[in-house]
Amino acid sequence: MATKGYAPAIAAEDDHDAIRRKRVNPNLIRGVSLLIVLGIWQIYGMNVNPLFFAPPSAIVLAFFRVVQSGELITAFIVSAQALLLGFVLASAFGVIIGILMGRYRLLEYTLDPYVNALYATPLVALIPLIILWFGLGFNAKLVVVFILTLFPVLINSYTGVRNVSQSLVDVGRAFVANERQIFTKIILPASVPYIMAGLRLGIGRAIIGMVVAEFFTALTGLGAMIVKYANSFKTDVMFVPIVILMLLGVGLTEMVKLAELRVAPWKETERAEA
Repeated sequence: MATKGYAPAIAAEDDHDAIRRKRVNPNLIRGVSLLIVLGIWQIYGMNVNPLFFAPPSAIVLAFFRVVQSGELITAFIVSAQALLLGFVLASAFGVIIGILMGRYRLLEYTLDPYVNALYATPLVALIPLIILWFGLGFNAKLVVVFILTLFPVLINSYTGVRNVSQSLVDVGRAFVANERQIFTKIILPASVPYIMAGLRLGIGRAIIGMVVAEFFTALTGLGAMIVKYANSFKTDVMFVPIVILMLLGVGLTEMVKLAELRVAPWKETERAEA
């Protein structure tokens, strides 16, 4: 009887929480937060020497100038080619190798020392050597992006496979599932959240790799623009490629999140709400 008495109250509380969550518009919160940050940035930037800082209004004007000159579009295309190709190749290799390492102990024991050693190595310090091997052009940037992106994707994919519950695999075997069915029906779906987390981390590492490589070459791309206008103390123009890189990272991360909702929609429903 006591349980029946509490049931309406619990149901009412659940309904209230559901209504409260529906009323919270995440886009509205993000928009308000962005306006506040831009407002503070504008006020602070107007009171600082333009050699050291630039307000959003000056950055917008500089954006239109470099777009009209064609410099920004050319630099963006050059950087985006190395970024996307390096990210796609590193993601493919990282996911495949990580899954195989997590599933097969022999491959794990063979590759694990090298993965740990290379991941612990400050890979940025290898960039001069990479440039020495591959030159100052596109190939060097591609290799840098590939190396910096590979390990977050690989390690997260490996971790996802290693965290699959053995009981799930045993249930599959109890129903006479073969290795391919266990791999595709149990291991891969359970590993998807880890793989997607690795891809999101890989995006940030890929952008860092692209910019750092362009800092060293200083020939083309958004990183070269940053170096060029920093050396000439044109801070407002220097901020333009920086903001573009930020927006590029946010956009690619959101695309990965949308892809995760498509391939693993059940994870969103399982997530705890605060």
